[in-house]
Amino acid sequence: MKDGFRQQMSWLHTWCGLTAGWVLCAIFLTGTLAVFRQPVTQWMEARPVLPAAARATDADRAAVLRAATAQLAANAGKARFWRIELPGDHGGAVLLVWQGGGQAALDPATGAPLTGALASNRKTEGGRHFMSFHYMLQADTPGYWLVGWASMCMLVALVSGVVVHKRIFQDFFTFRPGKGQRSWLDAHNATAVLALPFLFMIVYTGLTFFYTSYMPWPLQAVYGPNGYQRYQSELDGQASAARRVDGNAGAVALPDLAALTQHAETLMARPARRVMVEQPGRAAMVIRVFGPADDHRAETIAHTQSSVAFDGATGAVLEVKMPRVDDPTTSADVHEVLKALHLARFGGWSIKWLYFASGLLGTAMMATGTILFCVKRRKKSAQEFGRATAGVYRVVEALNVAAIAGIALACIGYFYANRLLPVEWTERSLWEIRAFLWLWLLTLLHALARPPSRAWVEQLAAGAALCLALPLLNWLTTGQHLLAYAAAGDWQRAGVELVALAFGVLLAVMAHRVQNQGTR
Repeated sequence: MKDGFRQQMSWLHTWCGLTAGWVLCAIFLTGTLAVFRQPVTQWMEARPVLPAAARATDADRAAVLRAATAQLAANAGKARFWRIELPGDHGGAVLLVWQGGGQAALDPATGAPLTGALASNRKTEGGRHFMSFHYMLQADTPGYWLVGWASMCMLVALVSGVVVHKRIFQDFFTFRPGKGQRSWLDAHNATAVLALPFLFMIVYTGLTFFYTSYMPWPLQAVYGPNGYQRYQSELDGQASAARRVDGNAGAVALPDLAALTQHAETLMARPARRVMVEQPGRAAMVIRVFGPADDHRAETIAHTQSSVAFDGATGAVLEVKMPRVDDPTTSADVHEVLKALHLARFGGWSIKWLYFASGLLGTAMMATGTILFCVKRRKKSAQEFGRATAGVYRVVEALNVAAIAGIALACIGYFYANRLLPVEWTERSLWEIRAFLWLWLLTLLHALARPPSRAWVEQLAAGAALCLALPLLNWLTTGQHLLAYAAAGDWQRAGVELVALAFGVLLAVMAHRVQNQGTR
């Protein structure tokens, strides 16, 4: 019975992992890159680093916030909201955003509007593309459900894999290079066991992230077909004291944002990173000052961002959010904790790097699993598909190339599209995504047209060349480069290029090994 059950689990593990593995490789790699979506977005926006931002004093910031208020009042006096993004430790301009898509940039030391190359309003989806592709494959509802199906398949493959590999922990300490199928199995086992807790957590939290969409019927039964907002308000437990209803009654003078920001920093014991003005110039005006989005000093996993809300008319404090371990727990916190676990919204950069490394291990685990399938069948096929068996396995090998080497090539190609597409194009962010998708499709056509061993080498080598040349491309198209980022202390954008170089070396080594030994 045990052998029969294990055999059944082996069949389930193989085919469930294979059919979803191609999509999961892409989902996991883009999700891994999305861990650093903010640095990626900053790199792709190509805004110049202004060293003066790091030396700006409180008096400078007060003048800048007053200049920002004047600029917003002049350009968007009737807008429903304003947003002021203050530069972080890496420097940069003060960014102004208002309803309708309007944007402007100010010098962080003087408050003077930045124009030309200094404003650098390069339209891009940035790291948000990797996040969107990660959960819906840039295909709206069909892609959204496909990701959900693939996630369920992965849960099944993880559980059945633990059942199948009865010596899983012993195998973790065993790796025999140069042994063909045995080596691929060892690599598959080692990467799976090392990242196993992370893989279970990330897949489960990913499914629970969208539980109301994957299982909408209980919600509809209780709240009706359009009751999602009511459900969310009840889930919050209480209405925010800072929430105002009437946004059109009366007119009031704009407050001193510098004074309110300084007061908020004192209450939060955190530096301010964003100022939101809701209903500016109206009696219902609310000013919200937010601390760092990913605050590594937060005491809780959920709700890590501190904020203070002020009455815009009187300056009175309406609400202070400082998440603490002794705060009352509500049902909403369960979802927020699962959400924070999936998005790595805690622990600062250390956790982000841990997620990044674990995501790469998960991608490698799925990649070695799909390759292992072909290696085994290449030696001994049971003719599962009759006379079409050879053709089926040829397609499987091509899908392996596109799902592993091809998706890496498409990802680096996305960065190239950002730098090569004309800045003045109004839909350039959409064309960046199209370039990513078309390049990925081309890798599949290339894999179908070329012998598998050659397709592996050519796509891995192309990906390596593009990764290694990315800093040069950045310098030629924007004048920015790795040394300038490092000199200005902008280690987030410098990190993007350093990681690209590391990927380039890794892909080059892989291409060299495949060239010498093949994928056997």
